[in-house]
Amino acid sequence: MVDDSKVQYISDEQGEVTGVILPIQLWQSILGELETQHLLKSDTMRQRLLDAKQRSEGIAFETALTQLGLE
Repeated sequence: MVDDSKVQYISDEQGEVTGVILPIQLWQSILGELETQHLLKSDTMRQRLLDAKQRSEGIAFETALTQLGLE
């Protein structure tokens, strides 16, 4: 868990908050949540994510790279 007290607020001359500085772990967590929400908007991607969650077998990372032509 990230300590929210580490969030820093940036304000202008009038004291209006114009931005924030976040710990990288908090930012990465926020991005992950946004990506998941985006994927769940698509019925196809939602089903793929659910199928992947149920899957108990996989392939080695090196095998996947080879199958994708990346190695």
